[in-house]
Amino acid sequence: MTAPSPDDIRGLHEKYAPSAEAFDLVFTHCEIVWSIAEQLIAESDCAVDAGLVRAGCLLHDIGVYRLYGPDGVLDQQSYVQHGVLGHEILVEEGFPEELCRFCSSHTGVGLTKQDVERQRLPLSPADYLAVTAEEQLVMYADKFHSKTTPPKFVTADSYATYVSRYGDEKVAAFHALRNTFGAPNLAELAAAHQHALA
Repeated sequence: MTAPSPDDIRGLHEKYAPSAEAFDLVFTHCEIVWSIAEQLIAESDCAVDAGLVRAGCLLHDIGVYRLYGPDGVLDQQSYVQHGVLGHEILVEEGFPEELCRFCSSHTGVGLTKQDVERQRLPLSPADYLAVTAEEQLVMYADKFHSKTTPPKFVTADSYATYVSRYGDEKVAAFHALRNTFGAPNLAELAAAHQHALA
């Protein structure tokens, strides 16, 4: 499979973004996630297809655009659906499943059918899990930057504390990813983007 180019992916974001502000928030985040993943690839000995990881990073949050209402406000209550919505967009665009899965498999450190049912999430009961090394790296790199207002970078320790609210198994899953891929150096990226590091 030939991964789409960054320019092609940018064009797709421009097609679906309901506003310049939404595009800037989401696409900048996706670019940052790629910068983090790129750093992790360079500094670890993980064997991944870097071109596929780049495409996955740049595409993973495209479903967020479908959560903006006519008033331009993001529906935070339904945010957990953005991965599935992104998967649907990429299917509609004719992308292969290998790329579509980057959208539906990156939420948290993976959502199981039991998570969906226990937390009563507005998703079809199923496993939404990163399986391949490329999917796992995109999911992991995504944890280090948040689209909050204002956006911020998140340290590994801060994310581990955050995810602990969902159970010890989620913390263990995050630590396993950290052991596999390492922890990124976020200081330069935070300074370059003028986002806080929390």
